Amino acid sequence: MELRNLKTFQVVAEHLNLTKAAELLGYSQPTITLQIQALERELGHPLLNRVGKRTFLTPAGKTVKQHTDQLFSVLQHMEEGLNHLDLPVGPLVVAAPEFYCTQYMPQMLKAYVETHPQVNLQVISCTSQEALKKIQAHEADIGIIAGVSSQPGIYSMVVDLEEFALVAAPEMVKGRSMAEVLAVFPFLSYQEGCNLDGFITQCLLEIGYVPPSVIKCSSEETIKRSVLNQTGIALLSTALVEKELRTGELIQLYRFSKKAETSLVCLERRRDETAIETFMELVKDVWLSVREE
Repeated sequence: MELRNLKTFQVVAEHLNLTKAAELLGYSQPTITLQIQALERELGHPLLNRVGKRTFLTPAGKTVKQHTDQLFSVLQHMEEGLNHLDLPVGPLVVAAPEFYCTQYMPQMLKAYVETHPQVNLQVISCTSQEALKKIQAHEADIGIIAGVSSQPGIYSMVVDLEEFALVAAPEMVKGRSMAEVLAVFPFLSYQEGCNLDGFITQCLLEIGYVPPSVIKCSSEETIKRSVLNQTGIALLSTALVEKELRTGELIQLYRFSKKAETSLVCLERRRDETAIETFMELVKDVWLSVREE
């Protein structure tokens, strides 16, 4: 029994008009007639009666219509269920450093949930290294990190190249040469194992700087606030200190030629999951425009 013939019968039975059914289905009227006749032969019952110019369902026709309505309703639900598999749904946990969470995530979250309201987003503020650990432990689905990841099993996609500068509070610079500032004040840096360790080392080599002492901090926000408090000097993303440099709360001692990557990361084996894929594509598409706002 062909579904095509059953569908034709369902439309004819609904409208009781062969001309209308032919128009809706895109068939010629003779084709409609042939399909109905083929179905009647297969079922062994007449399905339609004509009285004058009007078409009526036979008792068999009413029974078949009832079941075809149920059949195509089930098929529609099946198609919707299959289509649902292609839509991002369920929880999606994003882990990122505090700066990314506050400066980038609000706009990106708004854009994503407007398009995919069925996804339940959660944002975790943590260091880049912690974000990588959470992804490996299945405590986060996506990470936004400073630098890149070369860890096996991690997919990494660069979305930005950040400029970095050596900064200090203006009171620390007043009356001192850059060499004196570098020699007097401690260097504020990240805790051991930071994802930017290699990048920081290369930047310090660029200016031949060997810090007299190093203070390790848990986050870049802590580092920035410590510099503002005249605790020491630091190498920070210019995006993080853009406002402070503009207002004069911080002074740029040196801007480095090397730039650090900002990357989206997830487990390699999960990168094709719909929720992860759609979120990463959105971030890649809007990241630079959000940064420039």
